[in-house]
Amino acid sequence: MGIAVSPQIHPRVADFIEKPRKMLIDGKWISAVSGKTFPSYNPATGEVLAQVAEGDREDIEQAVKAARQAFVHGPWRRMTASERGRLIWKLADLLEANTEEFAYLESLDNGKPLGVAKAADVPLAVDLFRYMAGWATKIEGRIRPAPNTSPIPCESRSESWAKLFPGTSHC
Repeated sequence: MGIAVSPQIHPRVADFIEKPRKMLIDGKWISAVSGKTFPSYNPATGEVLAQVAEGDREDIEQAVKAARQAFVHGPWRRMTASERGRLIWKLADLLEANTEEFAYLESLDNGKPLGVAKAADVPLAVDLFRYMAGWATKIEGRIRPAPNTSPIPCESRSESWAKLFPGTSHC
């Protein structure tokens, strides 16, 4: 089965999508235990764009086990908040350095104009990672109170509020 690749696609993107896509579990790219894959279609043409590993229960169990091990024993937990923030920022830098390729992939996967992916989607993803990188040193496990707010959620219908919380105002 051939993969639908247009001649104007970036060569690195064409090389990427020609290979069957595997799952990243426990730091390794692996095929589904069942060996099954599913096609990802180019929405602009309806042709097969890539074959993707089709994970099942056993794959999910492996991924959850690996994620738990990484959480308990991996380096992320031992890093300082600043170190985590720097790594997330580096991810943004790498995404930005490869904007062209990611924009092509986004365009192919969603059927949207390449210019939109280059001008909006990828740069906004870069900005989001940088924003989140800044939060790595701000989150302390507490909830900051917002000024002038009720500790109870506001309800638009007073009768349902009164039934749930007798003797209270509904904001």
